[in-house]
Amino acid sequence: MSSIVLFGPPGAGKGTQAQRITEETGLPQVSTGDMLRAAVAAKTTTGLAAKSFMDAGQLVPDEIIIALIEQRIKDDDAKKGVMYDGFPRTIPQAEALAKIDQISHVIAIEVPDERIVERICGRYTCGDCSAVYHDSFNPTSKEGICDSCQSTNFKRRADDNADTVLARLSAYHEQTSPLATWYDERGVFFGVDGDRNIPDITSDILHILVK
Repeated sequence: MSSIVLFGPPGAGKGTQAQRITEETGLPQVSTGDMLRAAVAAKTTTGLAAKSFMDAGQLVPDEIIIALIEQRIKDDDAKKGVMYDGFPRTIPQAEALAKIDQISHVIAIEVPDERIVERICGRYTCGDCSAVYHDSFNPTSKEGICDSCQSTNFKRRADDNADTVLARLSAYHEQTSPLATWYDERGVFFGVDGDRNIPDITSDILHILVK
């Protein structure tokens, strides 16, 4: 199997599906953020180069990201391919990736924007035990009381509001729309309906991967 790319807007359940794909296929999940942090911590040449940009609050250049990926896919666990999570984000990145790895499937988990807003804006957590709840999908059994620790101390993230979520979604669509077209022209782009039960979404993705 060659490598795959997994796309999905914030709140689409990409993390859950990524974990399930890894379990079913054995493909390691490759996140550029994780790789950058590991390289910086290990003080590798590439990591030190990346750190200079990160410390200055600048985006790490594509060539450094690609160098990290090139190193990562030489590891033993990547011999049958990897699953890229959140990369590439631009067509130049996709072009650079194509030179060092073969991408067989690009899978986009698609959820309507209004459903994403509902999912994210309804989230809240227990301030004492960090149990996660949702107004519609996973409310507490007794209103205002945590099921796990009986606390009444709940909190919501400040950026879990409709305006912020819609701005993030707009940026996501602007960023990934050209990429979707680019990969579709190469016959490797597949959209999956992400507004369903988790097992059904996983089943569809795994079915696509054997095509």
